[in-house]
Amino acid sequence: MSASPPLTTAPPSPPRSSAEPSLRWVVSDVWTMGRRNILAIVRIPVSFVFTLIQPIMFVLLFRYVFGGAINVPNYVNFLIPGILVQTTIFGAIGTTIGLAEDLQRGLIERFRALPMARMAVLAGRTVSDLIRNVVVILVITGVGFLVGFRPHGGFIPYVEAGLLMLFFAYALSWGFAYVGLAAPNSETAQAMTFPIIFPLTFASSIFVPVPSMPSWLQPFARNQPVSQAADAVRGLMLGVAHGQSVWIAVVWGIGALALLVPLATLRYRRAT
Repeated sequence: MSASPPLTTAPPSPPRSSAEPSLRWVVSDVWTMGRRNILAIVRIPVSFVFTLIQPIMFVLLFRYVFGGAINVPNYVNFLIPGILVQTTIFGAIGTTIGLAEDLQRGLIERFRALPMARMAVLAGRTVSDLIRNVVVILVITGVGFLVGFRPHGGFIPYVEAGLLMLFFAYALSWGFAYVGLAAPNSETAQAMTFPIIFPLTFASSIFVPVPSMPSWLQPFARNQPVSQAADAVRGLMLGVAHGQSVWIAVVWGIGALALLVPLATLRYRRAT
């Protein structure tokens, strides 16, 4: 009987910092959860279609029904940037409903029991809704061109405006994530978002200039974050003066992330 070959061991792998695999696992977990949510949209396209129908109806309504009563020269150019901001913010409501449904079905408990990054569920949800918003922006931009929207700011400022919208909506989506985890079911979660969304979107410069509003409402409408984001996006797309609204909108977004990410994460840890 021939002797067995001696056992050999593989050379040890080079040492790696503890943060390196942890970061890799976090990114992998976030991507896995984000991919799960994106596949749900792809497999149930009807819900996404209705997500697009609402902003298209707003475009047609204000362009052809209310637009004639609003005293703004070339109103369609004023309108479309505001509609885009509104649409990205409304799109973030999907974060609320999706998390509320996962919590109602018991999926949150299962996710918490898995060896995965704590932030993966929330970050995956917000990232998938961010990707959905990219598609929505492209579609509504196309609709805007069909109804006469003609931006004059150039391609690069238009892209900058799109990135600003996405960042701003992403920051707000963490607040909607908190609402989704706090609500007992998806219907209640959706209802809870409207008292937040409606004052911010309709008492803003999205649809009409702030000076046309009552004097008592103007200070709120002028300085609230959605108006700053709408003014910044409009200024970039149309190539008109917009003051410091870009930087103010960015600061609002950073502040929202700094406040809402820890709150949503804490709420997720307490979710049952």
